Amino acid sequence: MNEMTLYFSPLACSFASRAVLYDVEAKANLVLVDHGKTETGEDFRKIHPLGQVPALRLPNGDLITENAAVLQYLGDAFPARKLTPTDARERTRLQQWLSFVGTELHKCVYVPLLDPKAPAEAKAYALSKADDRLDYLAAHLEGRKTLLEGGLSVADAYLCAVLNWSVAVPIDLKRWPAIPRYHASLFQRPSFARALAEERQLWTDRNPEQARLIAEKWLNTPSP
Repeated sequence: MNEMTLYFSPLACSFASRAVLYDVEAKANLVLVDHGKTETGEDFRKIHPLGQVPALRLPNGDLITENAAVLQYLGDAFPARKLTPTDARERTRLQQWLSFVGTELHKCVYVPLLDPKAPAEAKAYALSKADDRLDYLAAHLEGRKTLLEGGLSVADAYLCAVLNWSVAVPIDLKRWPAIPRYHASLFQRPSFARALAEERQLWTDRNPEQARLIAEKWLNTPSP
């Protein structure tokens, strides 16, 4: 095996890894996971017991899981792109933002709101946590185009993936103008625009009714 393999689901958090792979121009196989099966019908839990994407199979056979770990591996593997800082202070900042996106936004806010099995109380609790976290993010992003001082990083890719979900939850990002401005600016990067176009089409093909319901909000989100 000479190439990496990324297991992904359309518009899941694995979007970030796909965008980074395109950005670093890495050769990789992309394997779609849908309803627990790979596109060839293999049980994905036999690859990753938790059944979660992204999962990155390396050429030597090792499997990397968890979004923050996959993203940092990809950034470090292609240092010329400078998507993971080498300076200790900036690396700490990177991990700070990866942790914030992963815990405070992804898991705390968006997952309960997106989960059709989550009870109403869980959704209400998640929504009650959104304002403080988005206030904090918006204050940091005011006048900025990237999370880190040194420019675009893998943390931006992760945040981009999470913000993509805003069209499907009762959160209006227009209340925090710095956030949609930042989000839109990321799609000026061809790698991000390509990843969005491809994954949006894949998701729409598999979820036509849901896509129809959120089509109006999609009209007001970045489109490559």
